[in-house]
Amino acid sequence: MAYQHIHSEQFRGVANPGYAAHPEAAPAMFAPPTGDSLGPSAPPANMFDNVPGYEGTMSGGGGGFLPPPMPSCPAPQPEPGPSQLHWSIPSISEDTARDALALYASSKCCYSSAPAKDGVITNMEAFNTYRYRLETFTESRSTEWSQEPYNGQPVDAFSQPSPGPWDIPAQTPTFFKDEQQVIKVPYTSSVKNCHVCFGMGRTPCKHCAGAGSKVCWVCNGSGFRHGDDRCSHCNGRGRENCVYCHGQGSSGCGICNGKRQLLVYIKLTVKWTNNQDDYVVEQSSGLHLENLSNVTGKELFRDAQYMVYPLMGFPDPAVVGAAERLVRDHQGKFSQTSRILQQRQTIELIPITKVTYRWKGNMHIYFVYGNEFKVNADNYPATCCCSIM
Repeated sequence: MAYQHIHSEQFRGVANPGYAAHPEAAPAMFAPPTGDSLGPSAPPANMFDNVPGYEGTMSGGGGGFLPPPMPSCPAPQPEPGPSQLHWSIPSISEDTARDALALYASSKCCYSSAPAKDGVITNMEAFNTYRYRLETFTESRSTEWSQEPYNGQPVDAFSQPSPGPWDIPAQTPTFFKDEQQVIKVPYTSSVKNCHVCFGMGRTPCKHCAGAGSKVCWVCNGSGFRHGDDRCSHCNGRGRENCVYCHGQGSSGCGICNGKRQLLVYIKLTVKWTNNQDDYVVEQSSGLHLENLSNVTGKELFRDAQYMVYPLMGFPDPAVVGAAERLVRDHQGKFSQTSRILQQRQTIELIPITKVTYRWKGNMHIYFVYGNEFKVNADNYPATCCCSIM
């Protein structure tokens, strides 16, 4: 069933919330629409109950996430991961480099395979690049008022105190996978007259302003066309039925679906997000680092726990420094607006091979990189098949 989403703002929680008075809607909100108020309007503020613990949940769109409550016990401290003593350096053979270039050429509609078949490899130089990746899997929560047509759904507002936003259970998905769950907050559902049709189930037609008819466009409302000739389009009435409402002057309300009432409740949105940052050690191979974003490398190190410890024992100081910075930044940034559930850090060794080869008396280069043996050959020498003999 479709429902309209409304606003969410920063949560202002209260400890052990009790009951609150149930404000009655002002009679003016049910007055018939007049003038230019024929279209849908935003729900009035007094349409929403004052729910203890959710005082900051408003209408109007937008809003921030709710900060998680302070833990009742100290958070577990990160544990150092095992230091790695042996870092193997992968390499590729000349046959692998040649096959990779042939596959690359065959994937291009206007590339000849002649350089891959006939070119003579003269040099292969390895540039092994480390990629450090930190992932922080978080849970965040936000609330907003929502509404849907009332069709007899349970109404439970104020029958019990509503649980706090972070006290409502949600099924945590697999770690490091983005997910979202929408939950109706218990004991916040109430029934209100529709604020658009004012409980009438129908709204005035905006095309004829509720009249059911419009001035005849043929005779301009006179009823006659030329002299005493009666207008045949409107039969001399000077008006014609509105084609949008078929002369009814109104149509079923699109907000309450003609039900006249709305179920109004607080909606809790729980989002699980895998926040990821990479650091790639710069190398002088000449291959642009953005090419590496779509390939994998050989995983040298993996550490996953509630909170990870900055990397220890790695031979490249640039990777160690990046790990310390990212771990500090993630734990400081995400703990303010969300709940950290798990962290994971990995190090990959991405092989990059710069291949120099001779074809038709000229020297050319290309790169083979990643476990997928992808090729970058910006200056491939045979890009038009018809020119190759």
